[in-house]
Amino acid sequence: MNKTNNKRLIITLALVFILPVVLAKLALDNNWFNKAATNKGELLSPTLDMTAIQDETAEPKWQLLYVLPSQCSVECENALYSVEQVWTALGKEHDRVRATVISTPESDATVIQRLNEKNTVKLLKTNVESVDNVFQGEPVNAIFIADTLNNVILRYPLQVEQQQAILHSRDILSDLRKLLKLSRIG
Repeated sequence: MNKTNNKRLIITLALVFILPVVLAKLALDNNWFNKAATNKGELLSPTLDMTAIQDETAEPKWQLLYVLPSQCSVECENALYSVEQVWTALGKEHDRVRATVISTPESDATVIQRLNEKNTVKLLKTNVESVDNVFQGEPVNAIFIADTLNNVILRYPLQVEQQQAILHSRDILSDLRKLLKLSRIG
């Protein structure tokens, strides 16, 4: 009777201490959980250096980026709306962020004219080759976040429906607020 109790106790202790380790190992190996990533956008690895198309006289700030296509579709309009709304929603922190639309000679001229009339978005004019060099084959049909050192670090896909774009803007705002909170630069 005493031996069976001792065996049961040893087996129970072994299970209590070994089973969690085995389950943790299985969870890590099989990707059963989110690995503590709190960002909502897609993290670009490696980051993209956009120093080549930046204005050297501009002070270093975080940037919300969008590359204006040749024809501004519904996705484009939603992206422009999202960039403006996120920048506005930053409130007192908006002076640390620059909403930037990158335009090329092929970009939609009517949208460029409309953006020139507003003061919320900075229009960065460059050529197609420079944009291609910066994004290195990455799709540019997205909204990006760049840090104060001109590294493009996060990408957010475009949304066709305006309601989805608004919900997606909340994700961008959430990530940008976290970055601003953790950053002492810009």
